[in-house]
Amino acid sequence: MHLKSPPSKTSNRPVQNLIQLEEPTDPKGSPPNLRAFLELGFRPLYMAGTFWALVAIAVWVYVPHILTGPLNGIAWHAHEMLWGFIATIAVGFLMTAGSNWTGINPLQGRSLALAGSLWVAARVGYLVPGDAAFWVAMTAELGFFLLASSAMLRAVVLSKNTRNYAVPGLLAALGGIDALYLLTARTGDYALLMQRFNAGITVMALIALLIGRRVIPFFAMRAVPGLKIPMHTQTGWVQLGACTVAALGLLLGVQWLSALALGLAGGLALVQIISWKPLAVRANPLLWILYVGFGCVGMGLLLAALATAGVDLPRVLAVHVIAMAGFSVMILGMVTRTALGHLGRPLAADRTMRTSYWLMLAAVVLRLAAIAPMLTTTATSALLHLAAAAWVGALALYLWQFVPMLIRPRL
Repeated sequence: MHLKSPPSKTSNRPVQNLIQLEEPTDPKGSPPNLRAFLELGFRPLYMAGTFWALVAIAVWVYVPHILTGPLNGIAWHAHEMLWGFIATIAVGFLMTAGSNWTGINPLQGRSLALAGSLWVAARVGYLVPGDAAFWVAMTAELGFFLLASSAMLRAVVLSKNTRNYAVPGLLAALGGIDALYLLTARTGDYALLMQRFNAGITVMALIALLIGRRVIPFFAMRAVPGLKIPMHTQTGWVQLGACTVAALGLLLGVQWLSALALGLAGGLALVQIISWKPLAVRANPLLWILYVGFGCVGMGLLLAALATAGVDLPRVLAVHVIAMAGFSVMILGMVTRTALGHLGRPLAADRTMRTSYWLMLAAVVLRLAAIAPMLTTTATSALLHLAAAAWVGALALYLWQFVPMLIRPRL
């Protein structure tokens, strides 16, 4: 609404149109705008990350024989899910949130376009046969994380935003462990490869818990009248320290230390989610989807602690509870809620959004069911194919609904 002041007493113009009402323009009616698309990190990176998650799972489950590059098989799948999808969404969120935290937009315009170009080069490079393509892809990917880390470092230093001085370091750690993983993939040492992958997923858990503790209580108290829940600042510091110790322990091979630290971080996450009164948000899909994801990260860390301590569990159980039930569910809620807010849309989940949430949860249940050791090979394959179909459907619905908004100016 625009308010126009009446003319002064000395004016000879008639008094008219004292209040002018204007309806906002629907972005779907305006043409795509490159400047708007590159104004904040969430726009290109949410779109790219979710699109690649859809494509990568479809390739891995339905046509894995096309993976003929030096990074192939399970090494490609694990890498692309963690660094190609999950970490990419985290970078998009942090670049966007960083502009609010610091008052300085870390990545925009040409620098954001460069980051996106590096990301695309990495995704394509890992699919192309030949060593040259692999080294180009690795260089591009590390450049992506270096650019993101440097941009965030500049923003927090210039703004003297001491609360977020650790964030550039976390992005750099993601890139550093990525480099170790990729170099190990070239040697064929599977045990060392998984050790470094587990370290990477622990650093990602640290970032997810940090983001979740900041935004979930804030979103919940804004959406539910009268709701008061704690932010858990003190336990949060303990949790971040525990994740750091766990990642270092995994890299150094100190299993008992990693198990204790993972258990502490996961236990604190469950305490936090319970204290946030989950029943109070059960009627709000934009909130309960975040609660489910955060809680599953905590449960996954507890399972990882048990596995690291030597408890006989299915090898991929903890990874899929953390990365799929935790990160991916939380991501789908986050890319919906934050995109709506930054695009000027009502903070309400419509039928399409709710359907995408339920499809994602169905994909999680089907994938975890496929881990059961008593299943036949045929049953396992059927569950994996159904899980992939639900996953693709969930992300396709998100892209179908949000891409037209992401490429157009804010409402």
